[in-house]
Amino acid sequence: MTIKLTRRAALSAAAALPFASAAVPAFAAGEPSKANSTIAKSFQVGDFTVTTLLDGSVPRDEPKALFAAEVSDDEFAAVSAENFIPTDIAQFFFTPTLVHTGSELVLFDTGLGQGGIQAALADVGVSPDQIDVVVITHMHPDHIGGMTTNDSPTFANARFVTAAPEYNFWSAMDAGNRVGDMVAAKVTPQAEKMTFLDDGGEVTSGITAMAAHGHTPGHTVYHLESNGQRLVLTADLANHYVWSFARPEWPFSFDMDAAAATASRRNVLGMLAADKIPMIGYHMPFPAAGYVETRGEGFRFVPVSYQMMG
Repeated sequence: MTIKLTRRAALSAAAALPFASAAVPAFAAGEPSKANSTIAKSFQVGDFTVTTLLDGSVPRDEPKALFAAEVSDDEFAAVSAENFIPTDIAQFFFTPTLVHTGSELVLFDTGLGQGGIQAALADVGVSPDQIDVVVITHMHPDHIGGMTTNDSPTFANARFVTAAPEYNFWSAMDAGNRVGDMVAAKVTPQAEKMTFLDDGGEVTSGITAMAAHGHTPGHTVYHLESNGQRLVLTADLANHYVWSFARPEWPFSFDMDAAAATASRRNVLGMLAADKIPMIGYHMPFPAAGYVETRGEGFRFVPVSYQMMG
């Protein structure tokens, strides 16, 4: 029996994604709630509570042009068939992550700026003004779009963290560059509250920057460690849970330096597989968390089930 994922079915599924919760947990005694909903999912990593926040999800046609433009149709079809996915459409997910360290609320990336981040935070019982730190993994629009709401700072009480090469590159763009213009509008006005980290720099105790350049000049992933447990927030290191893992050398169309991006993918995914460290990827299928195993000359993403419960 052959099952065909039709365009109508894909669009209907995307439209059915809830972007507001019917029941919002109370925010008691300054503590966020753990979440287990269609837009917020909490995991325990040592003493850290890590919550993935679904900011949005959309289908995209012609994914081969994005993920395998230089690959033969037959090879792309074979890799897709091995993993039970179609070749003519892909579902994109946008998933910031909230880390409650016990003393601070640290948000990684801010989403598209269309209200999804506020709805997902509300599901955890958190309002934007309660965020202590906002970490920007890189400055593509789907990561900085939520930094402002109606031209005002969304996270008014937060300090900001990013990599210096990332901000320096985009803030130097001439007017008319889409990303540069967005950085000028959303990031630069808040730059005085920003700390710039190098590779190995510490966001706060237990959260460390790991340079993974290539997707953008300062693209950075973050290593979490608490009470002997570890997790890596991989941001846009891999932009699809099949193609970017199975064939890490396939250049993604938005990778600015394809060779560096491939090297970063192999380096970080190899570490995750060897050390059996869980990961959260910004564009992985929600709840965006999983493990990595080696598979042939590439890797395989293994979604979490009930690991990291607590």
